[in-house]
This record gives sequence, structure tokens and C-alpha cells, in this order.
Amino acid sequence: MAVTKKTNKQLVLDGLLSENPIFRLALSMCPAVGISSSVMNGILLGIAVLFVQVFSSCTISLLKDYIHPRIRIPTYTLVIATWVTVIDLVLAAYVPVAYKAMGIFVKLIVAFAIITMRLEVFACKNPVVPSFWDGVGMGTGFMFGMVTLGTVREFLGTGGLLGHDLIGTRPLLFFILPLAGFFCVGFIMAIFNYVEIVYKRMKRKRSIAQ
Repeated sequence: MAVTKKTNKQLVLDGLLSENPIFRLALSMCPAVGISSSVMNGILLGIAVLFVQVFSSCTISLLKDYIHPRIRIPTYTLVIATWVTVIDLVLAAYVPVAYKAMGIFVKLIVAFAIITMRLEVFACKNPVVPSFWDGVGMGTGFMFGMVTLGTVREFLGTGGLLGHDLIGTRPLLFFILPLAGFFCVGFIMAIFNYVEIVYKRMKRKRSIAQ
């Protein structure tokens, strides 16, 4: 069983940047293009995924020594479904309007590949504390991706943010349609790749200079 040697800060930064679920790993793309038409949708679904990711990671880390290898995937699904039910009821009770706008996507968190993947590759192999920070990093990275997409699409599609009109017109209504989500994700992915290439190039130059 490989225990991570990364610090808590590195785990969080990896989820935000180098292993960002949407812009680097291209996981859970369905909500990324279907729900991210506004900042508020991105924030709420991001919070829901962060909650489920963190608590599922901690739960699996605590139970990892008692889970038989043959039933690990069904166990992951059961744990995720339990925490999804909790956040689903909370959102329905306290933010019913936004919850209605997100529709079935909250329930579909059970099937989000990013959560199951992190349970399999990290939580089931590491103690609770690193698993907690890994969950925070991946969940925050997903929320960052959703909010970024929501900001771009809402502003370009409606001319406003968070429901407030900023420019008095709808410049490109196309951007609030699901198809536009693919264009936005691809464009931001390209930016991430470019930044990584530039960073590695600068790092290589510094190492040569030394």
C-alpha cells in the first residue's frame, strides 16, 4: 500500500492545478457543460461535490482495512450515495430554487468519475488526514472549474453575473447553451496546457543556468 509523501498543501494545489478534474483530467464533463451556465449553479454544484468528495474520502480511508477487494467498487458507490443523499436533502430544504435549477445533476454526483477515481487511487491507500486534504483539493478544483466556466458563460451569454445585469444587453446568447460548454472547457484546457509548458520551460532554463 503506497502512502503519499506529498504535503497537505501539495495535495490541495494538485487538485486545483496540475490534477484539476475538469481542465486537466477531463473527468465529470457532463455537469461541466450542462450546469455551468451560471456562476450560482457552479458554486452550488461545486459545494455539493466538495462535500461528497471530502466525506467519502474520509469514510473510505477509515474503512479501507475492512473492505474486501472484491466489493470495493460497490462499497465506494454505497458510501458516495449516502453522502449524496445528505447533501441532496440539505440543498432541497435550504435552497429549493437553485436546487430545482440544477435538476438531476445533484443526484448524479453518485456517478461522477472524479469521486470514485479518488477513492480508488488515493483514499483506499492513505490515512484519513491526507485523504481529507486530497478530497479538499479535488473538490475545490472541481468547484474552481465550475465557477470559472459559469463566470465566462454567464457574462458572455447574459451580460451579467450572479443575476445582475452589467452591460445592459445579451452579447452572445449562444454561451448559455450546453454546446458552448465544450468550447469553453476546450479553451480553458488550452490555457492550462500553455501555462504548464511555459512553466516547465522556465524551470528548465533555471536549472541549466544553475
